[in-house]
Amino acid sequence: MIAFLRGSLLEKHPTQVIIETHGVGYDVTIPVSTFSVLPDPPATATLRVYTHVREDALQLFGFATVEEKALFEKLISVSGIGPKLAITVLSGLAAADLVAAIRGGSIERLTRVPGIGKKTAERLIVELRDKLDSLAPSGAAIGKMPLEPALSDLDQDVLSALVNLGAAKPQAEGAIRKARSAGATTDFQTLFRKAMEYLR
Repeated sequence: MIAFLRGSLLEKHPTQVIIETHGVGYDVTIPVSTFSVLPDPPATATLRVYTHVREDALQLFGFATVEEKALFEKLISVSGIGPKLAITVLSGLAAADLVAAIRGGSIERLTRVPGIGKKTAERLIVELRDKLDSLAPSGAAIGKMPLEPALSDLDQDVLSALVNLGAAKPQAEGAIRKARSAGATTDFQTLFRKAMEYLR
């Protein structure tokens, strides 16, 4: 199984990267938090990798930190949480906020993530509440900028990420504008998570 990759970052998208290692390009699905800390191509990048094997596919999921990968593995151990939904959860909530929500039993906060209903949130809390020791890295800083009437390059990146995670484009655009009007930011990760809240 592939557990670690270091190589040339050929492409970088909000939920996907392609890394070349020894002439082989690996297509890796990533959460938004990892996208935010990776350098822009072309550059050398390293990822902790979880290899997911099914009868019809082999998928790679990459993470910037060991803690983030460990949290992903905890999430997919819960009934009803597959790798794609786990990536959505890690994209929707900062790792520290996710751990705090599970430990604190905050169903309301967990259900803000698209794809997480009340029953799934309850399962997350029951099954993981006592299994998240040392998995609370700090969240990203928040910056602010004025509201923009048209979608900027940053907004387009957020839009692409939301659509890739299953949101309809018109709803995603509306969510981004609402997030901007509620306190816009130049930080991709923060704007993305605020927009996700308005999709529900």
